[in-house]
Amino acid sequence: MHLATWNVNSLKVRLPHLLQWLQTHPVDVLCLQETKLTDDKFPLTQINDAGYQVVFSGQKTYNGVAILSRTALTDVVRNNPHFDDPQQRLLAATTGGMRIICAYVPNGQAVDSDKYAYKLSWLAALREWLAEELVRHPQLAVLGDYNIAPADRDVHDPLEWAGQIHCSERERAALTALGALGLQDAFRLFEQADKSFTWWDYRMMGFRRNRGLRIDHILLSGALAARCTACAIDREPRTWEQPSDHAPVTATLDQPPESAT
Repeated sequence: MHLATWNVNSLKVRLPHLLQWLQTHPVDVLCLQETKLTDDKFPLTQINDAGYQVVFSGQKTYNGVAILSRTALTDVVRNNPHFDDPQQRLLAATTGGMRIICAYVPNGQAVDSDKYAYKLSWLAALREWLAEELVRHPQLAVLGDYNIAPADRDVHDPLEWAGQIHCSERERAALTALGALGLQDAFRLFEQADKSFTWWDYRMMGFRRNRGLRIDHILLSGALAARCTACAIDREPRTWEQPSDHAPVTATLDQPPESAT
């Protein structure tokens, strides 16, 4: 079983890339961020024709999330019941006995800005809600663009980024607080190559020079982490024409024993 996340940075622009990637990477569940489409514009027919059921929550120009699944999606929740937010950044559904949460964490813009305060409040409310969800759903995964590099090894130049947005102490502490709930970073369950990133700035040949950050994560509950056998970043779509500035991340899970289904 394969779970994946990808910030597509406009599904209207990147739909051909998404469909191409799904042909060669037919994952079981895929979470998308920054779809940037109102719900009436979502390419439902194309997604269904690719073999996926889908739930989505969008808005014009900004944000937007979606969950694609090979199997039925039930118990859908849009947004965080503990955080009144007009921005469409959070979507949850159950499929195959797993609770899947797709998250697009606010960027934060700059440390100590109003948007930074919003980001920290958003993350605090997310932690509160996830604590409840984990009680209800021991097999839980939170996939998405967290806009946080967890540690210096997740940053191309830690000195350049020290104290900056995505790398500030309070952002990292908020991410660590999610881990304290028992959620584990799937990528760090395994040995990984140095300088492994998921996002590269379009400017200054960021991708070619590998000046990136690892800010897209798959966090797994203990029950799912025990089933995880691999986690990898697929850099190839970042080489395509008109790419998203993010790369997909995929986690591989063993099938659960029959007693767990």
